[in-house]
Amino acid sequence: MFKWLLLFAGAGLFYFWLKGKKQAKFDQEKAIKPKANKARVPTEPEAMVQCQYCKVHLPQPDAIVFDERFYCSKAHLDSLDEQGWLGSAIWRASPNQDVRPDHTQTDLILIHHISLPPGEFKNHSCEHHIVDFFQNTLDPTLHPYFTQIAGQKVSSHFLITRAGKLFQFVSTHNKAWHAGASQFMGREKCNDFSIGIELEGDGDTPFEDVQYQVLANTIKELATRYPNLHFAGHSDVAPDRKTDPGKYFDWKKFQKETGIAAEKMPYGFVSR
Repeated sequence: MFKWLLLFAGAGLFYFWLKGKKQAKFDQEKAIKPKANKARVPTEPEAMVQCQYCKVHLPQPDAIVFDERFYCSKAHLDSLDEQGWLGSAIWRASPNQDVRPDHTQTDLILIHHISLPPGEFKNHSCEHHIVDFFQNTLDPTLHPYFTQIAGQKVSSHFLITRAGKLFQFVSTHNKAWHAGASQFMGREKCNDFSIGIELEGDGDTPFEDVQYQVLANTIKELATRYPNLHFAGHSDVAPDRKTDPGKYFDWKKFQKETGIAAEKMPYGFVSR
């Protein structure tokens, strides 16, 4: 009789042990699985942006960001868009511009130099003064020379700084105010049919290698939209008034890096 009692007691203990083990496993699995009726936290929709060049929409993390603009590819970043703006340039629109005359073919690149204040780029960065000058916001109290040019309204399509930074101020579709009274191969008013590119520098200092590199890259992209481009310096079209880009601009180096044909440079390759 006592044996049977022990047997029943043992069976009871085994039953409760097994039941407790199953309950613990059930509770563990229940804790891991999300509750069916638990409210789901809504996820934020992925931000979409538009490529400045081709206007395609893409997720913002996949876009290339430059100067607070978005591009879907490096090729589009480096391209001149339909509005005449180069993606790889920093855009700082100038009020000093006009529309080109009707039926005008843009077929001339004019190369200039500029330094504000004159020559001081040798000691510190001065590019912001040029940007302000082209936007009519230059503070004349910052330097005595600025009082002499305070009333001038000037612009160029592009500026390449000593460090190789590229700015654009005017769409290539429009006329910038960079050439003034000028004549190219019998054609007057060069602003009407030219694209102006300023190199930060003066007539007494060689230009930087990186400036030639950026200039060559810019020219190659412009040539895809303007296949009949010719090239000259400001002094070539306004010899009585101007000397830029000056004797330190290396026309042979420029021609070598761009591959421009000799007939596209009617004033030759001699520095002047």
